Amino acid sequence: MKDLETIIAHAGEKRNKMGVAPPICQSSLFTFDSYEEISKAFDDPYNTPIYSRGNNPTVRILEEKVAAAAGGEACKFFSSGMAAISSAILHYIKSGDHIIAIKNIYGPANNFLNKYLKEKFNVEITFISGNDIEEFKSEIKENTKLFYLESPSSAIFSIQNLKEVVKLAKSKNIKTILDNTWATFVYQRPMEIGIDLEVHSASKYISGHSDVVAGCVIGKEKDIKEMFYEEFSYLGGVLGPFDAWLILRGLRTLPLRLKQHSENALKIALFLEKHPKIKKVNYVGLESFPQHNIAKQTMTGFSGLMSFEINTNVKGIKNFINTLEIFSIGVSWGGYESLAYAPIISILKEMPEDQIKSMGVSPGVIRISVGLESSRELILDLERALNEV
Repeated sequence: MKDLETIIAHAGEKRNKMGVAPPICQSSLFTFDSYEEISKAFDDPYNTPIYSRGNNPTVRILEEKVAAAAGGEACKFFSSGMAAISSAILHYIKSGDHIIAIKNIYGPANNFLNKYLKEKFNVEITFISGNDIEEFKSEIKENTKLFYLESPSSAIFSIQNLKEVVKLAKSKNIKTILDNTWATFVYQRPMEIGIDLEVHSASKYISGHSDVVAGCVIGKEKDIKEMFYEEFSYLGGVLGPFDAWLILRGLRTLPLRLKQHSENALKIALFLEKHPKIKKVNYVGLESFPQHNIAKQTMTGFSGLMSFEINTNVKGIKNFINTLEIFSIGVSWGGYESLAYAPIISILKEMPEDQIKSMGVSPGVIRISVGLESSRELILDLERALNEV
């Protein structure tokens, strides 16, 4: 078996005398030489480019590469992370089913479950912390069809014991979906643990350059093929060939970039942990993180996203954010640049008050995405901003 770096460099591509970079097939449709040839293509549109809303050669190279890198049988790319997440969830549930989900998942995914599916399709949702396998066991019902996981979770970065959850799910014939955007398949391998579907916002580390919005689902070929004919085809969350080419370009440096993100993040987390104005640091890579040892059961490394809580009020948070110079203010993460954001800003606008309280996100929590700049200068930037709190 080839090493991950070699797989990422070469999987899905054939040697091409025209150039080392794969071609961008910027075409909406593909033509055929005869009636018989196009008729045969319609017998297998999953594997045959007919129309780029279904199958495009550049996108297919990306899908084959990511599937191989993640250790999955197949992969489907979508036009956004939410298109991938919603398609994966819809693939496994129907009206009247019950889903157990983690409280601190990505906000739009939370709303898709708790509002859209609950109100429009009569799908039951139970949110749990996911910190203890007994929580999962106690909430299972006869109609429970799915565990929706995010490890680590958003904002507070809580960990689920994925091996225990998968074992329980399989014993009860319950499907599992894991958002693995934070660790990526470089540092956490859900397919090898037995997770049914692995989802990513490919806008983050997989692409890595903050110039593409995309998502993907990885799993067994049976699931991905069914999703191609159903959720992907019906809902139309299609990734364009140029965006696929940009992701291919970024993907080649993923292991190298993650290594630097991780090294920078640990230095910053250690600095924050010792700062007198910091109440708490939520970084999975810290040995002091409460679930660090559980994380190490499935993770071989840690990326660059973390949060920390400042001992201050809303005015102090504003001063902190507005003093930053190297850290830009923005909502996304996983790119080359460092970003800072106060999650409470969007949470207050996206979720009901009772749900916010159950998530444990206070106004003093700051989320930072540690980029590829000098760690020394990033620490100085944070120190300057903390002095203004």
